[in-house]
Order: sequence, then structure tokens, then C-alpha cells
Amino acid sequence: MSRHLFASFSFVRVRTAVLVLTAALLLSSCQGGSASGGPPSETSSTTASPTVSVSVPSASATPSAPPVYKPADAKGKAENVPIPVMPELAKENSKAGLEAFIGYWFQLLSYAYETGDTARAKELSNESCLLCADLLSGVATNYTEGRWLVGGKYQTPVIDVIWEPSAASQPAKVQVLQQQILYVNVDGSHGREPTAAINDAAAFFGEFADGSWSTTDLGVIR
Repeated sequence: MSRHLFASFSFVRVRTAVLVLTAALLLSSCQGGSASGGPPSETSSTTASPTVSVSVPSASATPSAPPVYKPADAKGKAENVPIPVMPELAKENSKAGLEAFIGYWFQLLSYAYETGDTARAKELSNESCLLCADLLSGVATNYTEGRWLVGGKYQTPVIDVIWEPSAASQPAKVQVLQQQILYVNVDGSHGREPTAAINDAAAFFGEFADGSWSTTDLGVIR
């Protein structure tokens, strides 16, 4: 009798356990699956797309126009006068080098007449050149107290270097053209009578020392 009850009890306990396990599985299936009984849906994760930084080049500024050269006139001084540039040839101790230097030196003298800046021509003029000093001093004086010059530009269409290899100072004959010069005061009035244009033959002497030429003398050939 006791064996039968034990057997019955064991059967009931096993059956009950099976029912409980079955119910648990069904409950788990209902909670994890869809209402239609399909497989449980996967949990989707959202990944933020990386932000791409695009640099937009800024609009470049419109290049400014180069300064416009304006010659002097009765109303005002010259503006934006180009500074003469020494040619490479003018740095050579040769006949061609001296010829190039002479042309460059007169360009500096012309620049001085237009601007009042005599420093560049003075640097390449020896103290022995009295006419050089006189010309540059006169230009500087006529640019004081607001005054200025109109004209006076030089040209040297003919330069004839008389090359003497053993000479310390090399001579040359130069055709010198210069425009008429007007002398203007700060109020626009004329300070003195104009100087007429010239077309002269000049004697030029240059010396090469310490790697560069200088003007040692200058005079008009009569």
C-alpha cells in the first residue's frame, strides 16, 4: 500500500514538474516572440553617422591694380615713378658693362628730377664729380618747402665708350637729351623761368672699384 502511494506520488510530482516547465516555456515564448508566434525580433541599435566637415575655400580677394604712374604737372608732383633697376651687365668691369652703367646712372638722375630723391644717384657718384654734386644739389633745393619740378627727364641715345684697359678711369662720349624743366611753388606759381630742353654731347668718366662702377667726372663737350 505504501509502495503504491509512493509510486502515485512520484508520478504526480513528475507530471506536475513537466506541466510547470511547459508553462514556463510557453510564457517565455509569448513574452519574447511576436503575437503571430514568429521568432523573436532582434533588438536594433542605432549608430550615429559620422559628421563630415567640408572646408569651403574663401573667395580670394581681387588683386589690386598696380599703381599708375603719373608725371608731374602744374597741379602736383609726379606719382608712382618707377625706380630704375640696375642691369646685371652694369656690374661688369668691361666696355659693355660701363656702357650699361652710364645709361643706368642717367636714369637715376632722371628719377631724381621727377621725385626729388637724389640718394640713389649720389651713391654712385664720386666726390670728384663736381658737376654731379651741383646737379643733385640743385634738384634737392627745388624740392624743399613743398616745391617740385616738371619735366627734366633724361635720355642717352648714344653712348660711345673709349675703352682703355690700363686706365683707372674709363672715358666715354654721351649724347644727352633732357626735357624742359618747370619750377613750381607749393601754391602752383612758377618760382623761376623754365630751363630749356637740351641736346648736348657730354664727356663721362667712370671708375670700377670694389666690384662696382661710379661716376668720377662729367662735363659738356664744347
